[in-house]
Amino acid sequence: MSRPTGLQIALMLVGVAVIFAIDTFAPLDIEIAVLYAVVVIASADFLGRRGILLVCAACVLQTLLSYVIVHSEAFESGPVLRALIGLCAIGIATLAALRNRKAAESLSDQAALLDLTHDAIFVRNGNDVITYWNAGAEKLYGWPRKEALGQKSHALLKTKYLLSAGTMEQLDDSSRWQGELVHTRRDGTEVWVVSRWAMQRDERGRPFATMETNSDITEQKQAEDALRHARSQLEHVTRISTLGELTASIAHEVNQPLAAIVTNGEASLRWLLRDEPNLEEVRSAVERMIGNGRRASDVIARLRALARKSNPSHAVLTLNDIVADVIPLVEREMHNNDVALKVDLQAPAPLVLGDRVQLAQVIINLVVNAIHAMSQIEGRRRLLSITSRTSLEDSTSQMAVLEIEDTGTGIDPKVANNLFAAFYTTKADGMGMGLSISRTIVESHGGSISATSGDRWGALFKIRLPVLQQVEATAAADLLATD
Repeated sequence: MSRPTGLQIALMLVGVAVIFAIDTFAPLDIEIAVLYAVVVIASADFLGRRGILLVCAACVLQTLLSYVIVHSEAFESGPVLRALIGLCAIGIATLAALRNRKAAESLSDQAALLDLTHDAIFVRNGNDVITYWNAGAEKLYGWPRKEALGQKSHALLKTKYLLSAGTMEQLDDSSRWQGELVHTRRDGTEVWVVSRWAMQRDERGRPFATMETNSDITEQKQAEDALRHARSQLEHVTRISTLGELTASIAHEVNQPLAAIVTNGEASLRWLLRDEPNLEEVRSAVERMIGNGRRASDVIARLRALARKSNPSHAVLTLNDIVADVIPLVEREMHNNDVALKVDLQAPAPLVLGDRVQLAQVIINLVVNAIHAMSQIEGRRRLLSITSRTSLEDSTSQMAVLEIEDTGTGIDPKVANNLFAAFYTTKADGMGMGLSISRTIVESHGGSISATSGDRWGALFKIRLPVLQQVEATAAADLLATD
């Protein structure tokens, strides 16, 4: 409670004096003393409990003094009754003033507690006008309380909603809402907050005030962005490392179509240099050259996509598409390690929404790990099996499943729980990030990845991604086409 000003004290004294003068000297046959109740109630706005009691005592003494001055010569029931009414009015007003003072002090104490919190808390009425602004809001946003009160909150803070369509509808339904917002401080910088709203309603159920509690998460968001950037960098390094391991296979995949182009070109020259050029054979050779040129171009395009550093770009595709991209890149690695390939892909393949490069990175990593796991195996066939199928989760959702199985050393039960942990590796020269990054990529696509030992030997890795229903696939394709 603030200290009373000199003007407030002076006005109160003038009021008491005027009422005393009228009650004592004016020839009115009414009880003027009841007006002291107004003075007592008014004093509650700037005086404490003791001050209110002093004002009450002064008003009582003034009332008795006026009665003595006016009616001391004759005792009459009318003036006595009017004096008692005045005293009762003063007493009732004093009780009311003390009760209001106690309630105001309680509210003041509660408001002081709200000022102790680090969160920004403010209250706005049904017209979005700020009616309360705590110290946390002053510190977070930069506006002092006197400047914020009376302002419209959304205009003052330039509120931006993030993925919160239907905010007001949800608030109207439950009287509570929570989500992330971006606000603008007084200095023009933006701040991310977790915002919690609670609406207060009147006796008819109509909203008339909303309390908003905001917690600053700007540093958390910046840390998340930094982590996302670091993860992207690490994914890129892992891709480059994997491509380094597949250098021989990649070179073979590029050299094959190039050698075919040279062979067909030489054949074309021979057909042209004949006494009677065979243009039909030349045409066929040129067509083969064009096909092999496109094949080499496709391989280079896939390598460039894997090698470049870019943001994820989701598209409608199938896991079969990714397998088709990956197999040519690992064929030489399988040949060098005497690994046979068995492919059993579901047709037609279910559609999923994903980033082609990231998913290719996952499958390449799993395939290369499987090949290396079988490289030292003797006495049984080295077989890499790649299978795609659809798994029915429930009556409404399906998962596209890709299984990669080998006949290698299998998974030690002691290390199974650590298999996808960052920096865990069983290779002497491994970074231990391949499987960890693979899990992160798959989970970012809304799926899961798991590893188990095979029935007899080897390991079985399963990738599961949510299937797009036909309506979703069409909508997603349309959306991607417009971006």
